[in-house]
Amino acid sequence: MTKTATRVWDPAEHLESDADMAAYLEAAFEEADPALIAVALGDIARAKGMSQIARETGLGRESLYKTLSADGNPEFATILKVVQALGLKLHATPLVA
Repeated sequence: MTKTATRVWDPAEHLESDADMAAYLEAAFEEADPALIAVALGDIARAKGMSQIARETGLGRESLYKTLSADGNPEFATILKVVQALGLKLHATPLVA
């Protein structure tokens, strides 16, 4: 029996356009899980280039990796800086009952 080689799936490798990134983040928001949202922002930042995002936000690259992980707990100000640096914006819509 031959072994099949596999590798870990990395969402950042599949986020090719701004529309892809916005849709990915929107899907994370729909889950209403803060850790998932932080990870999604981290995936998008890696797709755009974490060093570039670090420069634009004024935050350290290593700090961003840690903050935008499942174990991170970013402050809302950090989220806003990262979202802006990613060229995205947050918006609110009413819940449909």
